[in-house]
Amino acid sequence: MLNSIQGWSQNNLLKLLLLIILLVLLLILIANFLPYGIDWRTVFRPATRAIFRWKSPYSVSGYFNAPWAIIPLIPLALLPENYGYAVLILLSLVGFTYTAHRLGGTKIAVILILISPPVFHSLLNGNIDALAVIGFILPPQIGLFFILIKPQIGAAVAVHWLVEAWRKNGFREVLRTFGPISIIFGLSLIIFGLWPLRFEQEIDLWWNASLWPASIPVGLVLLVTAIRRRRMEFAMVASPCLSPYVLLHAWVGALLAVVSYLPETIAVVIGLWIVVLIQAI
Repeated sequence: MLNSIQGWSQNNLLKLLLLIILLVLLLILIANFLPYGIDWRTVFRPATRAIFRWKSPYSVSGYFNAPWAIIPLIPLALLPENYGYAVLILLSLVGFTYTAHRLGGTKIAVILILISPPVFHSLLNGNIDALAVIGFILPPQIGLFFILIKPQIGAAVAVHWLVEAWRKNGFREVLRTFGPISIIFGLSLIIFGLWPLRFEQEIDLWWNASLWPASIPVGLVLLVTAIRRRRMEFAMVASPCLSPYVLLHAWVGALLAVVSYLPETIAVVIGLWIVVLIQAI
């Protein structure tokens, strides 16, 4: 039996070593051969490094996310720019994969999510959508901090969780679930001012992929359906429909809403690639 345990340990150690070698090789390849993601280079890394100089992240043009979003980016911002970007891509792939799996996606569905236009767009731009979607699979009192990093991905889910908390135990549960995020959000307004209003500067930009305001009725129907049926996936789709500013990669939250249904996942990923090809032509 001792030999079996030792053999199992050696096999797992070898697998771990091979995985580490593969990750290091991927890191080097990404860092040296992919162009730097524009969002990482011009927004997220500078905003994170701004705090090293005791400056506000909002002193960096283009940073509109919640201030706590930069906390997990601090180790990456300490690395050289290209290696920080490479680590961000690898961590994002892990985040998208794990989230899709936890939401009920099969191996094929998860792969389809990873090769979808929103995920490609997020990775190549060096954005932090993976950080936001992880909130879907966390307990609400923790998940709120993640999904509200990008309200266009998770705002409607927050409303859904609010109603669910009230149904569970009234005001006491609402306070337990939303108390932490309310305190941190209030402190952020005191420290950084009305930072949520900064997104208004982006609405009229040509790359805005929001369907707002035409999508408002669809978003409201989906939100009401999520509340009535107690199904979070409807709220996941409702969020970008109710936001006036949504880039292509931010639609990944809506895409993940169907990951547990393989035929629907196939259909929506093919449809998204058709849209991309039409626009390219």
